[in-house]
Amino acid sequence: MRLTPEEKAEVIELVYNSPDGINKTLKSLNISKRTFYNWCNAYEQGGIDALCPARRTNRQWNRIPDEVRAFIVEYALEEENVILSPRELATKITDEMEVFISESSVYRILKERGLTRQSGYHFVHASDEFHTKTIVPNQMWQTDFTYFKIIAWGWYYLLTIIDDYSRYIIHWELCKTQKWTDVKRAVAQAMEKANLRKGQTPILLSDNGSGFIASELKKHLEDDFGMQQIHGKPMHPQTQGKIERYHKTIKSVVKLHNYYCPEELESAIAQFVDYYNNERYHESLKNCTPFQVYFGQDQQVLKRREEIKKQTLKQRKLNYFASLKKIA
Repeated sequence: MRLTPEEKAEVIELVYNSPDGINKTLKSLNISKRTFYNWCNAYEQGGIDALCPARRTNRQWNRIPDEVRAFIVEYALEEENVILSPRELATKITDEMEVFISESSVYRILKERGLTRQSGYHFVHASDEFHTKTIVPNQMWQTDFTYFKIIAWGWYYLLTIIDDYSRYIIHWELCKTQKWTDVKRAVAQAMEKANLRKGQTPILLSDNGSGFIASELKKHLEDDFGMQQIHGKPMHPQTQGKIERYHKTIKSVVKLHNYYCPEELESAIAQFVDYYNNERYHESLKNCTPFQVYFGQDQQVLKRREEIKKQTLKQRKLNYFASLKKIA
Protein backbone atom coordinates (compact mmCIF):
# COMPACT_ATOMS: atom_id res chain seq x y z
CA MET A 1 0.00 0.00 0.00
CA ARG A 2 1.40 3.38 -1.09
CA LEU A 3 1.36 6.04 1.61
CA THR A 4 0.75 9.74 1.08
CA PRO A 5 3.37 12.23 2.33
CA GLU A 6 1.16 13.16 5.30
CA GLU A 7 0.77 9.47 6.23
CA LYS A 8 4.57 9.00 6.04
CA ALA A 9 5.04 11.99 8.35
CA GLU A 10 2.51 10.50 10.76
CA VAL A 11 4.42 7.17 10.68
CA ILE A 12 7.67 9.00 11.52
CA GLU A 13 6.04 10.70 14.50
CA LEU A 14 4.36 7.48 15.62
CA VAL A 15 7.56 5.40 15.46
CA TYR A 16 9.71 7.93 17.31
CA ASN A 17 7.14 8.27 20.11
CA SER A 18 6.31 4.57 20.41
CA PRO A 19 7.09 2.98 23.79
CA ASP A 20 7.95 -0.29 22.03
CA GLY A 21 11.04 1.08 20.33
CA ILE A 22 11.79 1.77 16.66
CA ASN A 23 12.61 -1.78 15.51
CA LYS A 24 9.58 -3.45 17.08
CA THR A 25 7.21 -0.72 15.90
CA LEU A 26 8.52 -0.85 12.32
CA LYS A 27 8.11 -4.62 12.31
CA SER A 28 4.49 -4.32 13.47
CA LEU A 29 3.86 -1.77 10.69
CA ASN A 30 5.61 -3.96 8.11
CA ILE A 31 7.98 -1.13 7.12
CA SER A 32 11.68 -1.76 6.54
CA LYS A 33 14.29 0.19 8.48
CA ARG A 34 15.89 1.37 5.24
CA THR A 35 12.61 2.79 3.95
CA PHE A 36 11.87 4.43 7.30
CA TYR A 37 15.25 6.17 7.57
CA ASN A 38 15.01 7.32 3.95
CA TRP A 39 11.73 8.99 4.88
CA CYS A 40 13.34 10.55 7.97
CA ASN A 41 16.27 11.98 5.99
CA ALA A 42 13.97 13.38 3.32
CA TYR A 43 11.59 14.88 5.91
CA GLU A 44 14.47 16.50 7.80
CA GLN A 45 15.91 18.08 4.65
CA GLY A 46 12.81 19.11 2.75
CA GLY A 47 9.78 18.79 5.01
CA ILE A 48 6.60 17.01 4.02
CA ASP A 49 6.97 17.86 0.32
CA ALA A 50 10.19 15.83 0.23
CA LEU A 51 8.17 12.72 1.12
CA CYS A 52 6.36 12.82 -2.25
CA PRO A 53 7.27 10.05 -4.73
CA ALA A 54 10.06 11.11 -7.08
CA ARG A 55 7.99 10.75 -10.22
CA ARG A 56 5.02 12.68 -8.89
CA THR A 57 4.34 16.37 -8.73
CA ASN A 58 5.03 17.97 -5.36
CA ARG A 59 1.46 19.16 -5.26
CA GLN A 60 -1.07 16.70 -3.89
CA TRP A 61 -4.84 16.96 -4.22
CA ASN A 62 -5.33 16.80 -0.45
CA ARG A 63 -2.73 19.41 0.43
CA ILE A 64 -4.15 21.93 2.89
CA PRO A 65 -4.65 25.27 1.09
CA ASP A 66 -2.37 28.14 2.12
CA GLU A 67 -5.31 30.27 3.28
CA VAL A 68 -6.41 27.46 5.61
CA ARG A 69 -2.88 27.11 6.97
CA ALA A 70 -2.76 30.84 7.69
CA PHE A 71 -6.17 30.66 9.36
CA ILE A 72 -5.03 27.79 11.63
CA VAL A 73 -2.05 29.84 12.85
CA GLU A 74 -4.22 32.91 13.43
CA TYR A 75 -6.89 30.83 15.18
CA ALA A 76 -4.34 29.14 17.44
CA LEU A 77 -3.02 32.53 18.58
CA GLU A 78 -6.41 33.81 19.71
CA GLU A 79 -6.52 34.40 23.45
CA GLU A 80 -9.03 31.65 24.26
CA ASN A 81 -7.18 29.10 22.10
CA VAL A 82 -3.53 29.52 23.06
CA ILE A 83 -3.79 26.86 25.79
CA LEU A 84 -5.36 24.27 23.48
CA SER A 85 -3.39 21.31 22.17
CA PRO A 86 -3.29 20.49 18.41
CA ARG A 87 -5.88 17.77 19.09
CA GLU A 88 -8.27 20.23 20.75
CA LEU A 89 -7.67 22.88 18.08
CA ALA A 90 -8.40 20.41 15.26
CA THR A 91 -11.64 19.29 16.90
CA LYS A 92 -12.74 22.86 17.66
CA ILE A 93 -12.12 23.97 14.08
CA THR A 94 -14.18 21.05 12.78
CA ASP A 95 -17.06 21.77 15.17
CA GLU A 96 -17.13 25.56 14.91
CA MET A 97 -15.91 26.22 11.35
CA GLU A 98 -17.22 23.01 9.76
CA VAL A 99 -13.86 22.39 8.05
CA PHE A 100 -12.00 19.14 8.65
CA ILE A 101 -8.37 19.34 9.66
CA SER A 102 -6.44 16.46 11.24
CA GLU A 103 -4.62 16.73 14.55
CA SER A 104 -1.29 15.83 12.90
CA SER A 105 -1.76 18.55 10.27
CA VAL A 106 -2.44 21.19 12.91
CA TYR A 107 0.64 20.01 14.81
CA ARG A 108 2.89 20.23 11.73
CA ILE A 109 1.58 23.65 10.67
CA LEU A 110 2.16 25.08 14.15
CA LYS A 111 5.51 23.34 14.49
CA GLU A 112 6.75 24.98 11.28
CA ARG A 113 6.15 28.32 13.00
CA GLY A 114 7.54 27.30 16.37
CA LEU A 115 4.17 27.46 18.09
CA THR A 116 3.89 23.96 19.55
CA ARG A 117 4.53 23.09 23.18
CA GLN A 118 6.47 20.03 24.23
CA SER A 119 3.96 17.38 25.23
CA GLY A 120 4.60 14.25 27.24
CA TYR A 121 3.23 10.87 26.25
CA HIS A 122 1.73 8.72 28.97
CA PHE A 123 1.00 5.10 28.17
CA VAL A 124 -1.35 3.29 30.52
CA HIS A 125 -0.93 -0.44 30.92
CA ALA A 126 -3.95 -2.68 31.31
CA SER A 127 -3.03 -3.39 34.92
CA ASP A 128 -3.22 0.35 35.68
CA GLU A 129 -6.90 0.56 34.81
CA PHE A 130 -10.02 -0.49 36.67
CA HIS A 131 -10.75 -4.08 35.69
CA THR A 132 -14.49 -3.64 35.01
CA LYS A 133 -15.34 -1.21 32.22
CA THR A 134 -18.59 0.73 32.40
CA ILE A 135 -20.75 0.77 29.28
CA VAL A 136 -23.44 3.37 30.10
CA PRO A 137 -23.70 6.55 32.20
CA ASN A 138 -24.64 6.22 35.89
CA GLN A 139 -23.36 2.66 36.06
CA MET A 140 -20.55 3.69 38.39
CA TRP A 141 -19.47 6.94 39.99
CA GLN A 142 -15.99 7.77 41.26
CA THR A 143 -15.48 10.13 44.17
CA ASP A 144 -12.60 11.59 46.14
CA PHE A 145 -11.38 14.59 48.12
CA THR A 146 -8.58 16.93 47.12
CA TYR A 147 -7.34 19.99 48.98
CA PHE A 148 -6.97 23.74 48.40
CA LYS A 149 -5.56 26.40 50.70
CA ILE A 150 -7.36 29.69 51.18
CA ILE A 151 -5.17 32.48 52.52
CA ALA A 152 -6.00 33.29 56.19
CA TRP A 153 -8.76 30.65 56.13
CA GLY A 154 -6.72 27.45 55.99
CA TRP A 155 -7.35 24.21 54.11
CA TYR A 156 -10.59 23.39 52.30
CA TYR A 157 -11.42 20.11 50.62
CA LEU A 158 -13.02 19.69 47.22
CA LEU A 159 -15.29 16.64 47.06
CA THR A 160 -16.17 15.59 43.52
CA ILE A 161 -18.47 12.89 42.15
CA ILE A 162 -17.70 12.00 38.53
CA ASP A 163 -19.50 9.57 36.22
CA ASP A 164 -17.08 6.78 35.33
CA TYR A 165 -18.38 6.24 31.78
CA SER A 166 -18.69 9.82 30.54
CA ARG A 167 -16.36 11.63 32.97
CA TYR A 168 -19.20 14.10 33.56
CA ILE A 169 -19.00 15.94 36.89
CA ILE A 170 -22.29 15.07 38.56
CA HIS A 171 -21.73 17.12 41.71
CA TRP A 172 -18.99 18.90 43.61
CA GLU A 173 -18.81 20.89 46.82
CA LEU A 174 -16.19 22.59 48.93
CA CYS A 175 -15.98 21.13 52.43
CA LYS A 176 -14.23 22.20 55.60
CA THR A 177 -13.76 18.56 56.66
CA GLN A 178 -13.44 15.14 55.03
CA LYS A 179 -16.03 13.32 57.17
CA TRP A 180 -18.52 10.67 56.11
CA THR A 181 -21.31 13.19 56.61
CA ASP A 182 -19.79 15.30 53.83
CA VAL A 183 -19.85 12.29 51.52
CA LYS A 184 -23.43 11.48 52.55
CA ARG A 185 -24.56 15.00 51.72
CA ALA A 186 -22.73 15.03 48.38
CA VAL A 187 -24.15 11.68 47.27
CA ALA A 188 -27.68 12.86 48.08
CA GLN A 189 -27.12 15.98 45.98
CA ALA A 190 -25.69 13.92 43.12
CA MET A 191 -28.66 11.55 43.16
CA GLU A 192 -31.01 14.53 42.95
CA LYS A 193 -29.09 16.17 40.10
CA ALA A 194 -28.95 12.90 38.17
CA ASN A 195 -32.68 12.39 38.78
CA LEU A 196 -32.11 8.85 40.04
CA ARG A 197 -34.34 6.92 42.42
CA LYS A 198 -33.62 4.05 44.76
CA GLY A 199 -32.94 0.96 42.70
CA GLN A 200 -31.40 3.00 39.86
CA THR A 201 -28.28 3.78 41.82
CA PRO A 202 -24.75 3.47 40.47
CA ILE A 203 -21.87 1.78 42.26
CA LEU A 204 -19.78 4.27 44.25
CA LEU A 205 -16.01 3.80 43.84
CA SER A 206 -13.64 5.57 46.24
CA ASP A 207 -10.31 5.16 47.97
CA ASN A 208 -9.87 4.07 51.58
CA GLY A 209 -9.99 7.48 53.21
CA SER A 210 -11.63 7.62 56.62
CA GLY A 211 -14.65 9.45 55.28
CA PHE A 212 -15.34 6.73 52.72
CA ILE A 213 -14.85 3.60 54.82
CA ALA A 214 -17.01 4.68 57.77
CA SER A 215 -19.63 2.08 58.61
CA GLU A 216 -22.22 4.85 59.06
CA LEU A 217 -21.77 5.89 55.43
CA LYS A 218 -22.11 2.34 54.13
CA LYS A 219 -25.33 1.84 56.09
CA HIS A 220 -26.74 5.17 54.93
CA LEU A 221 -25.99 4.46 51.25
CA GLU A 222 -27.55 1.00 51.44
CA ASP A 223 -30.66 2.05 53.38
CA ASP A 224 -31.47 5.32 51.62
CA PHE A 225 -30.31 4.64 48.05
CA GLY A 226 -29.61 0.92 47.76
CA MET A 227 -26.12 1.96 46.67
CA GLN A 228 -23.21 -0.47 46.62
CA GLN A 229 -19.88 0.92 47.72
CA ILE A 230 -16.47 -0.40 46.60
CA HIS A 231 -12.94 0.75 47.39
CA GLY A 232 -9.72 0.76 45.43
CA LYS A 233 -6.67 -1.21 46.45
CA PRO A 234 -4.64 0.65 49.11
CA MET A 235 -1.64 2.56 47.72
CA HIS A 236 -2.96 2.06 44.17
CA PRO A 237 -4.59 5.35 43.05
CA GLN A 238 -4.83 4.10 39.43
CA THR A 239 -8.03 2.27 40.39
CA GLN A 240 -9.69 5.67 40.80
CA GLY A 241 -7.71 6.98 37.83
CA LYS A 242 -10.45 9.16 36.34
CA ILE A 243 -11.18 11.17 39.48
CA GLU A 244 -7.45 11.38 40.27
CA ARG A 245 -6.70 12.67 36.77
CA TYR A 246 -9.56 15.17 36.96
CA HIS A 247 -8.34 16.57 40.27
CA LYS A 248 -4.86 16.93 38.83
CA THR A 249 -6.31 18.81 35.85
CA ILE A 250 -8.46 21.20 37.86
CA LYS A 251 -5.69 21.97 40.34
CA SER A 252 -3.27 22.78 37.49
CA VAL A 253 -5.65 25.58 36.48
CA VAL A 254 -7.39 26.74 39.66
CA LYS A 255 -4.23 26.83 41.80
CA LEU A 256 -2.62 29.36 39.45
CA HIS A 257 -4.33 32.06 41.55
CA ASN A 258 -4.52 32.91 45.24
CA TYR A 259 -7.90 32.94 47.00
CA TYR A 260 -8.80 35.00 50.04
CA CYS A 261 -12.23 33.58 50.89
CA PRO A 262 -14.15 30.37 50.15
CA GLU A 263 -16.53 32.21 47.78
CA GLU A 264 -13.66 33.16 45.48
CA LEU A 265 -12.45 29.58 45.31
CA GLU A 266 -15.95 28.22 44.75
CA SER A 267 -16.46 30.65 41.87
CA ALA A 268 -13.21 29.52 40.21
CA ILE A 269 -14.12 25.84 40.64
CA ALA A 270 -17.62 26.40 39.24
CA GLN A 271 -16.17 28.13 36.21
CA PHE A 272 -13.74 25.28 35.55
CA VAL A 273 -16.37 22.56 36.04
CA ASP A 274 -18.61 24.28 33.50
CA TYR A 275 -15.73 24.38 31.01
CA TYR A 276 -14.72 20.77 31.73
CA ASN A 277 -18.24 19.37 31.36
CA ASN A 278 -19.42 21.40 28.39
CA GLU A 279 -16.46 22.62 26.34
CA ARG A 280 -13.33 20.56 26.95
CA TYR A 281 -12.75 17.88 24.31
CA HIS A 282 -11.73 14.63 26.03
CA GLU A 283 -9.33 12.43 24.08
CA SER A 284 -10.66 9.24 25.70
CA LEU A 285 -14.19 10.20 24.63
CA LYS A 286 -13.24 10.46 20.94
CA ASN A 287 -12.88 14.21 21.38
CA CYS A 288 -16.42 14.67 22.65
CA THR A 289 -17.24 16.57 25.83
CA PRO A 290 -18.42 14.79 28.99
CA PHE A 291 -21.81 16.51 28.59
CA GLN A 292 -22.26 15.08 25.08
CA VAL A 293 -21.44 11.55 26.24
CA TYR A 294 -23.44 11.69 29.47
CA PHE A 295 -26.57 12.91 27.69
CA GLY A 296 -26.16 10.60 24.67
CA GLN A 297 -25.26 13.24 22.08
CA ASP A 298 -21.82 11.86 21.20
CA GLN A 299 -22.83 9.59 18.30
CA GLN A 300 -24.63 12.46 16.60
CA VAL A 301 -21.57 14.68 17.04
CA LEU A 302 -19.21 12.02 15.64
CA LYS A 303 -21.50 11.41 12.65
CA ARG A 304 -21.58 15.13 11.87
CA ARG A 305 -17.78 15.37 12.07
CA GLU A 306 -17.42 12.44 9.68
CA GLU A 307 -19.74 14.18 7.19
CA ILE A 308 -17.68 17.39 7.49
CA LYS A 309 -14.49 15.39 6.87
CA LYS A 310 -15.90 13.78 3.71
CA GLN A 311 -17.18 17.10 2.40
CA THR A 312 -13.87 18.87 3.10
CA LEU A 313 -11.79 16.19 1.33
CA LYS A 314 -14.22 16.16 -1.58
CA GLN A 315 -13.93 19.92 -1.96
CA ARG A 316 -10.13 19.78 -1.82
CA LYS A 317 -10.12 17.20 -4.62
CA LEU A 318 -12.49 19.32 -6.74
CA ASN A 319 -10.32 22.39 -6.22
CA TYR A 320 -7.20 20.43 -7.16
CA PHE A 321 -8.57 19.13 -10.45
CA ALA A 322 -10.02 22.56 -11.24
CA SER A 323 -6.55 24.06 -10.83
CA LEU A 324 -5.08 21.40 -13.16
CA LYS A 325 -7.58 22.35 -15.87
CA LYS A 326 -6.56 26.01 -15.58
CA ILE A 327 -2.88 25.04 -15.98
CA ALA A 328 -3.70 22.90 -19.03
